[in-house]
Amino acid sequence: MTGTRLGQYLAERLQDLVLESTDVQNFLTELSVFSAGFIGKTTGLPVLCAVTLVRSRRSEASAGSGPGARLLGEIQRATGLSPSLAALEAGATVSVPDARADSRWPRYNRAVVKAGQLSVLALPLQLDPGAAASVAFFAPEAGAFDDEAIVICEAFAARASKAVRLAVRIGASKDLNDDLLEALKSRTSINLASGIVMGQSRCSQAEAFTILSKVSNNRNVKLRVVAEELLRNFNTTPGATHFHG
Repeated sequence: MTGTRLGQYLAERLQDLVLESTDVQNFLTELSVFSAGFIGKTTGLPVLCAVTLVRSRRSEASAGSGPGARLLGEIQRATGLSPSLAALEAGATVSVPDARADSRWPRYNRAVVKAGQLSVLALPLQLDPGAAASVAFFAPEAGAFDDEAIVICEAFAARASKAVRLAVRIGASKDLNDDLLEALKSRTSINLASGIVMGQSRCSQAEAFTILSKVSNNRNVKLRVVAEELLRNFNTTPGATHFHG
């Protein structure tokens, strides 16, 4: 396969991963599996892959191509230190030719060796402001990622960056839509509940809202919860029932 055809294949396959994934976490998992297989075939190495994603006001998200890679992701979260996080923070490729001899991340490197891996190559993924990510490859041989392998992995990371950027944008848009929908549902519930109180108490909308707010404060529950409770009682109780806080 020529370089051009290979680039087209990667672009299409990575795009398919975005479109076929149910959410960002699912996409990261599928990406790590695909990445491990692709780099393994092109370099002739039996590699594992882990992907790390950090977004503003969200907890760190990570995924691995198998149990070993996922375990290393758990160690990374526990220690807060790893080649992946270093690559993410520095925006540069980080290479660990032999985890047994590397002193930068002792606990993490011990976990790498225990998982049967000796070489680590972590590469940053270029995302939009407010998000950062990295992809890490692991191999069971020391010095597995030579200069040629690094070039291949960096070219792959450049392609993967576009897919991750798209997945994060879609995920952020979906979250925003979900938040707006939830806010709309809450406002609708509160407005309907206010209407019930207005009808029962012969008061204005402002007075009805004040009544609901007092009940919310007295019970120490959200106003939406109070409104939904009133709506449930109103819908299931025969006849007109007055609202009691």
